[in-house]
Amino acid sequence: MFLSLPTLTVLIPLVSLAGLFYSASVEESFPQGCTNTTSLCFYSLLLPITIPVYVFFHLWTWMGIKLFRHN
Repeated sequence: MFLSLPTLTVLIPLVSLAGLFYSASVEESFPQGCTNTTSLCFYSLLLPITIPVYVFFHLWTWMGIKLFRHN
């Protein structure tokens, strides 16, 4: 069973938000303890930042290819 793109677009931020809330409730030093790459907190903060940056640069590249072909 493959998940469609709209489903993944909604599912990934919800899962990362759930991980963020889980990290905030479990970790004693939540904001300061998120600097260690082995903690779940680090990745629950990294994922919501990474996805919009990836989408932005993917669309920027696509727009550059479109402008290059049409000029």
